[in-house]
Amino acid sequence: MTKLRTIDTHTHILTQETAALLTKAGAKVTITPDSAESAALDVAGIVYRPFPTGGFDIARRLKDMDAAGVDVHVLSATPQTYLYSLGDELSATTAAIQNDQMAKHIAAYPDRFMGIATLPLAQPARAADELKRAMTKLGLRGAMFASNVKGMNLDDPSFEPLWATAQALGAFMFVHPNNVAGADRLKSYYLANLIGNPLDTTIAAASLYFGGVMDRYPKLKIMLAHGGGFTPYQAARWEHGWAVRPEPKKNVPAQPKNIAGRFYYDTILHSAPVLEFMIKQVGADRVMLGSDYPYDMGMVDCVSHVRGLKISDADKAMILSTRAEALLSGKPS
Repeated sequence: MTKLRTIDTHTHILTQETAALLTKAGAKVTITPDSAESAALDVAGIVYRPFPTGGFDIARRLKDMDAAGVDVHVLSATPQTYLYSLGDELSATTAAIQNDQMAKHIAAYPDRFMGIATLPLAQPARAADELKRAMTKLGLRGAMFASNVKGMNLDDPSFEPLWATAQALGAFMFVHPNNVAGADRLKSYYLANLIGNPLDTTIAAASLYFGGVMDRYPKLKIMLAHGGGFTPYQAARWEHGWAVRPEPKKNVPAQPKNIAGRFYYDTILHSAPVLEFMIKQVGADRVMLGSDYPYDMGMVDCVSHVRGLKISDADKAMILSTRAEALLSGKPS
């Protein structure tokens, strides 16, 4: 029997070499180590700390993967380098640089890494072209992108070429929060992350659903970060809202019956009972292992966390391995 590979679907990477290439292109990205464990990440003068060493040091990443029992990392860009606000040409260039680098990392460690692209999302037609290039030329399996683009939600009609291309390619499309709503009220206590991140993911999911995107592209594979934000726990409210209000009916002609079950989710919920609840709500076939490596708000112990859940061994195998193997095939459903 073939051993199942544990696949962590939610990880980020930005090596020193990639940062140097971005800077050379004009994006001004530097990584300055503070200690053996972390660095300062400077993106256009905005400094982020800590940027853990495993985020830019592949040897450290592999060591941490082994310690955690993770066989494969699905690499993605770190959200600080989505760089949607750059000019059109530079944004497209920096996305291509990061995707080329991703392919290089995977080629060096093909048994340990898969990858998903970053896209120039503020230019949806070019984003669709870059997704196609990344998957057909570089061997990447999809893309990770922000929950909004400079405040524009993902149901905006301009994104139609991207969704059409993603469905045609069988792309694994991962929504990650960024530029979160309500930031002016979330300045204290790290609330922009603690509440803002799951909130913006939820807005993205609701926009995709009520905007009709999920109906127009029924085979679109959409993954939601951090256990889907609030989506699995509030989707029944959305369904009730459709039944009693006219506004949700604008693009969704039929009564929704299982909105939460239309998306995929990672396991980053920091609570076994909450994760078990989500699995019960949406099914194990909608849930995949995630750590948010290398960040401090992630779950380094994601494998042991799943293995300790009160669910069947078959469901554990689904979450740890087999669902990701299927969805990251790079082939249409």
